[in-house]
Parts: sequence; C-alpha cells; structure tokens
Amino acid sequence: MPLYNVTLKKDSPHEELEKAKQQVKNQGGTIKHEYTLIKGFTVEYPPDHVGALESSDHIHVEQDGEMKIQ
Repeated sequence: MPLYNVTLKKDSPHEELEKAKQQVKNQGGTIKHEYTLIKGFTVEYPPDHVGALESSDHIHVEQDGEMKIQ
C-alpha cells in the first residue's frame, strides 16, 4: 500500500484530525508516523479509500514521495 501524508488545514479544529485518524484505522490504514511540529500523520492506506479523506474540508492529503534537490 502507498504512503500518504495527511495534515490539518489552517484554522481547522483539532478534532478533524482525530476523526481522520479514526477513519483510516477503520478502513484498514496503518499510521506510520505522527508529526509533532505540524498537525498531521503519515499513513499506509489503500489508494481506493483516499477519496473519502480528500473530500474533507479540513484535511489535506498528498501521496508521500521522494524529494530530490537538483
């Protein structure tokens, strides 16, 4: 399963992040890392379930990937 970075959008209530964490657990996702400096986490998640997370007005989702500096 691919990894996704899930973060709380600016001015969104913290409860929305908790809802997202519970949602991914209920749908078979595995939280791999929880951030401390930003409100978010990285999750191993089935790609066919990502749309449900992306539909939230409070959550930003992007697929994790390698960054390269040129």
